[in-house]
Amino acid sequence: MDLQRRNNVTVRGEGPSTLIFSHGFGCDQTMWNYLFTHFTSRFRVVLYDLVGAGNSSLEAYTREKYLSLNGYARDLNEIVDAYAEGPVILVGHSVSAMIGALADRMAPGRIAAHVMIGPSPCYIDSDDYVGGFTSEDIQSLLDTLDSNYLGWSSNMAPAIMGAPGQPALSEELTNSFCRTHPEIAKHFARVTFMSDNRKDVTGLATPTLILQSTDDLIAPVVVGEYLHAVMPNSQLTLVDNVGHCPHMSAPSACSAAMDAFLCTWMPKHAG
Repeated sequence: MDLQRRNNVTVRGEGPSTLIFSHGFGCDQTMWNYLFTHFTSRFRVVLYDLVGAGNSSLEAYTREKYLSLNGYARDLNEIVDAYAEGPVILVGHSVSAMIGALADRMAPGRIAAHVMIGPSPCYIDSDDYVGGFTSEDIQSLLDTLDSNYLGWSSNMAPAIMGAPGQPALSEELTNSFCRTHPEIAKHFARVTFMSDNRKDVTGLATPTLILQSTDDLIAPVVVGEYLHAVMPNSQLTLVDNVGHCPHMSAPSACSAAMDAFLCTWMPKHAG
């Protein structure tokens, strides 16, 4: 199966470098519509849907391949090889930030930089780490998903989105959750929330911008601080925002932070 059909790949804009946008759980590439257009006059922009989401090919989905995030990382590297031109910057929201880190580990040197929006390498607290949830919290979440995915989506989307002054965004996220195949979403949720990628991000030397909302139910600020501490070439920028999707609810702040970051290491191309 060709990659365009498998991942519903879309290419916009032109420039000497490529920005690849990778969405989070329950979303698809349309969630980037508030942000990506800012970059199309200066960059080649590649958008895609994770297999099982959006308009990707459901025929390409197997539980065996996507039993861990590694399957999605291999897909991402194939998209990089097929569609990217020049230096590659991965823009990953939530779980896709970790998919990007895994892709980087699999093909060292191919990815020039990361922009991680609301990333978390591990959601579960441990003795020496704060992820924001107890193991009981995560198991309860997964049990609720298994028993009533659509109900969970309707109840949780507004809390995940935040943005209390922009109710249309909560509705957009709810609709995105509801478009995702329920059985695939349940499996992907388990893969996402049970993953522990702390070893994968520790010492990752690729220049990285960590963008965190100041108030995020899913990825609290302490998680961004952890990532900044263990990734030697990272910088942490806090966006004054409530919710897990600042690329939707605060796109101007996100684009400004990305512009500043891009200018620090590729001034010839960032404009």
